[in-house]
Amino acid sequence: MQKIIVPIDFSKHSEYALEAAATLAQKHNAEILALHMLELSNALISETDNSKQAEAVFYLKLAEQKFMDFLDKPFLKDVKVTPIVKHFKVFKEVNEVAEEHNADLIVMGSHGTSGFKELFVGSNTEKVVRYAEIPVLVIKHHPILTDFEKVVFACDFSREAIKPYINASHLFKSLGAKLHLVYVNLPGTGFSSSTEMETKVSDFLKTADGNLDNLENVYYVNDYSIEQGVLNFANNKGADLIAVATHGRKGLAHFFEGSISEDIANHSALPVMTFKI
Repeated sequence: MQKIIVPIDFSKHSEYALEAAATLAQKHNAEILALHMLELSNALISETDNSKQAEAVFYLKLAEQKFMDFLDKPFLKDVKVTPIVKHFKVFKEVNEVAEEHNADLIVMGSHGTSGFKELFVGSNTEKVVRYAEIPVLVIKHHPILTDFEKVVFACDFSREAIKPYINASHLFKSLGAKLHLVYVNLPGTGFSSSTEMETKVSDFLKTADGNLDNLENVYYVNDYSIEQGVLNFANNKGADLIAVATHGRKGLAHFFEGSISEDIANHSALPVMTFKI
């Protein structure tokens, strides 16, 4: 992990994300790319009138000064921070900045468990997640810890889950975290026998890893919903983070039967990291 992007909107939630990113950056000698996107209109930027141009410059300078003041934090003292200011609030630009700078991770803040649904439905965070080709870590509260020693990866062991699983495995291995894969077995039409589950998981790991070394890290949970199964398992395991997958511009992944990944992200009290399918 060498470069971490943190979108900044001056809220306490983006400050939480910035502090979490700072902790990760210190541990891995990484650089933080602090990104602020202004909401100046195109008309104001392209205005030929001298007074309007002066007004645009004034707002740009004001925002840049506010940005620098926001970045004046004690926890950033020993971290390399590169501020980046974009003139418009175009969320695909976050991914463009990530590609331009070869970034490894995006860290964003949220409004906590109660307000998280609003954040993921037509929100800034969801827009970033939809465009991001790299993992996005969503921090819900003040970051008490960012060690992420135990990570739960919610998986249905389908073929489309192979890419995010491989990416998650590589990232968490570099972070020194142990990955626990959970398969939730449901009653009714979603029910699978033990043999069916074990066969599906074995085929998945052989394809993804080329071996069955991670078979001991796969857990089978019986519950009435996949969301509750994943959240209960993460709680019982004492997990530090839950990882889910996204379909990018199609929105948050419905990895399982039904709309599940969004519900997990909405209701989890833990940090959530998304991986692109």
